[in-house]
Amino acid sequence: MVVAPDTLVLSLTSDLPEVDYGPGEVVISEGSRTNSIWILVSGSVEVRRGGQHISTLDRSGTTFGEISLLLDQPHGATVVALTPTRMRYAVDGALLFDQHAEIARLVATGLARRLDALSVYLADLQRQYGVAPGLSMVADVLRYVSEQPPEGERPVSSRDPDPEY
Repeated sequence: MVVAPDTLVLSLTSDLPEVDYGPGEVVISEGSRTNSIWILVSGSVEVRRGGQHISTLDRSGTTFGEISLLLDQPHGATVVALTPTRMRYAVDGALLFDQHAEIARLVATGLARRLDALSVYLADLQRQYGVAPGLSMVADVLRYVSEQPPEGERPVSSRDPDPEY
């Protein structure tokens, strides 16, 4: 029997402390540094970046904080509970990964899936609308996403004074 990755993350983290959040409570603040990992047990959260809604997540076993931890940079988004939400909390995310290679691999696989989905979406967008005004930069974005930027380099955005794309 094959166990779903999210279910496996939950079973592998059953010894972590659990924290409850009420609707509207902030789990992670954009720009903060925690070096921690959260695992959604139940409930739902909204992910916001620059105040903009990115996604709503409600799948048990979903992890948060891994990008900040792995890149050693501040959190790039705010995570807010939408409903009564329970999370498992690893204060030292690096230690969790070091002590549980299987968790680290599952998180890396999840990140790879997200990157793959983004690349597929952008390639499809370029194929369908690449010559449309404002979308011609998709080829540059795809190239940027597919290359590994130098360590410490952050992606540029419209908030930067001179984005490369």
